Amino acid sequence: MATSPDTAQGPLSGVVVVDFSRVLAGPYATALLADLGARVIKVEPRDGDDYRHVGPWLGRESALFATVNRGKESIVLDLKSPADLGFALELCDQADVVVENFRPGVAGKLGIGADALTARNPRLVYASISGFGQTGPMKERPAYDIIVQALTGLMSITGDPSGPPTLVGESIGDVAAGLYGSWAILAALFQRERTGEGCRIDLAMFDALLAMMPIATTRYLTTGKVPQRAGNRHALSAPFGAFRTGDGHVVVAVLNSKLFEQFCAVIGRSDLVADERFASDSARKTNEEALRRAFEDWSMQRSTQDAVAALSAAGVPATRIMDVGEAIDSEHARSRSLFRSPQSGAPGFRLPEQPAGFSTMARGRPAAPPGLDEHSAAIRAWIARRG
Repeated sequence: MATSPDTAQGPLSGVVVVDFSRVLAGPYATALLADLGARVIKVEPRDGDDYRHVGPWLGRESALFATVNRGKESIVLDLKSPADLGFALELCDQADVVVENFRPGVAGKLGIGADALTARNPRLVYASISGFGQTGPMKERPAYDIIVQALTGLMSITGDPSGPPTLVGESIGDVAAGLYGSWAILAALFQRERTGEGCRIDLAMFDALLAMMPIATTRYLTTGKVPQRAGNRHALSAPFGAFRTGDGHVVVAVLNSKLFEQFCAVIGRSDLVADERFASDSARKTNEEALRRAFEDWSMQRSTQDAVAALSAAGVPATRIMDVGEAIDSEHARSRSLFRSPQSGAPGFRLPEQPAGFSTMARGRPAAPPGLDEHSAAIRAWIARRG
């Protein structure tokens, strides 16, 4: 993509973010901002972010830390030290954004709460990311991803109907909070450009994950019925899910009557189109087992590759199931520049990049995670010049 000199570094070039967050939700949010050109200064305690001590490992360095702290700078500050706290305040005076994910009230006790910082810097966007928010009866509860998945009901609708509730295979509560956190910060920065005023953001993992469940919440709010586990099947339509083939499984997504007609033609069962049991999405869902038998009578006689080819040729969405490694190493992921060089580290290791393509910003630029306190001298010199 073509870039211009003033935007080649990203749409957030010139924005300064002071990041007091650690582990996943907060660092994920600020990593997305760094990907877009923001200068993210990560303030760490003397032992560093907890993720520096969690594998998998690249030599003596945490690959997980590198992944969610790419493109940032690091400075160690002991906020219980008057001198270090004073410097932290000076740093926040020069910032556009501050992000913290302590439990409610802890930032204030440390001297970096919203009241203290926005009084000094009224244009500051101050984002607090926590498990359950700054208000509400659960605000003091500690939150881990599994806790939030359990309390939002996500676990209750994940897994096979005959089995136990199941975790989603990623820390989706943290990631959801990170995504919404970066989104909220960008909205607040845009608002500041119009009003000149900063903003305080209160974002909870609980709230973010519920907001990412539109189908389940809508079903309950409109019918009063509590959604249940559907396994690999769609909650509202059929045939939709994973089906057996002669050598594995094929995933099919049929979500309207036109696709259903095309699907039936492929499997040689056009008679099903006129069958009242399958006249609508809801009717097909009610009679899902009959459709499964009809489809698998066809698919079990074919390899996954042949089944996918036949369905895809007819315009029916279908695919084999790839593992994570295949997805990352796929030609499509490479062509989209979803991962890039970390500048240093183990040979072949790659870091992710935020997924949106901007016509004004080149993708794939190398990024590096910071060593603990690596940028202290440069940051202190920058503040001295600004003072």
